[in-house]
Amino acid sequence: MTTTRPDHETVRGAIALATRAPSVHNTQPWRWLLGDSTVHLMADWRRHLPVTDPDGRDLLISCGAALHHLRVGLAALGWAGEVHRIPNPADPTHLAALEPRPHVPSEEDIALAAAIPQRRTDRRSFTSWAVPSGHLELMMRRASRAGALLVPVTDARVRNHLVRAIAEAATRQEAGPEYGAELAAWTGRSSVAGDGVLAASSPGQPGFRGDTRMRTFPRGTLIESTVDKYEDDAGELLLLATPDDDPRSRLRAGEAASAVLLTATDLRLAGCPLSQALEVADIRAAIQDLVLDGAAVPQLILRIGWAPTSAEPLPQSPRRALGEVIGALE
Repeated sequence: MTTTRPDHETVRGAIALATRAPSVHNTQPWRWLLGDSTVHLMADWRRHLPVTDPDGRDLLISCGAALHHLRVGLAALGWAGEVHRIPNPADPTHLAALEPRPHVPSEEDIALAAAIPQRRTDRRSFTSWAVPSGHLELMMRRASRAGALLVPVTDARVRNHLVRAIAEAATRQEAGPEYGAELAAWTGRSSVAGDGVLAASSPGQPGFRGDTRMRTFPRGTLIESTVDKYEDDAGELLLLATPDDDPRSRLRAGEAASAVLLTATDLRLAGCPLSQALEVADIRAAIQDLVLDGAAVPQLILRIGWAPTSAEPLPQSPRRALGEVIGALE
């Protein structure tokens, strides 16, 4: 390591943390190219889900989450980074270029980095314990700092609009055989898989968590807690939004999603991204009008709450080997 740039192993260590980012169906649609003094995030469009994610929003949000994970990992290792997002608009695969520079890690840097290997997507029921307002405010501040607006949907009427939209999107998607085939190809995976959604991470029974319909994954084997049972699931629905809807905005939304989910993990909260309602164009437009009054563009819904104390630990999602996702800049 020099005083001006991190050594190879430091960068690989940060990328190892970055690959733990959440992605749609755990497709991990990213590659990293290493230059002499830069790290480049590239979209891997071969991992695009054309039926589930027709306009590529989920892919860009997934890559944005990986970019934030990388920055968190580098910061904890003593390196900040100047980020150039969408550095070459003519190349839709080149999403970001990062130039590391020396940095003194803060307590927040270390806490968020420590949360990366602990974070899981928890699709199970949450408890009836409310999420404290201070926790929500902290997540909102960190989302804002990452470049997005986080809106807790607490008004009963507005929440009703949102959960109905989520259910309608699920009904429509599940009616299409192409959607079912794509979902089956990426889910129900065994523990030896390198990507996709594990069967052990997906509930065996589809349905609602509180008032919120969840995406149905085939061949799921995850069981709900049989000890703690709560009549009311107090999971919060948080809507991430951006002022615009260009690739840079979608990347920023992913960075903010990472900031929120890592903050939630550090606070011992459980979290689950919900993208289904925003994958159907007219439903997404309705959510923009009914929830955001047309003032911002919805990018992702996050469900946050307290997992039951008796809930079994979730398995770690599989990840591709670093050799598959790291290359040299030519």
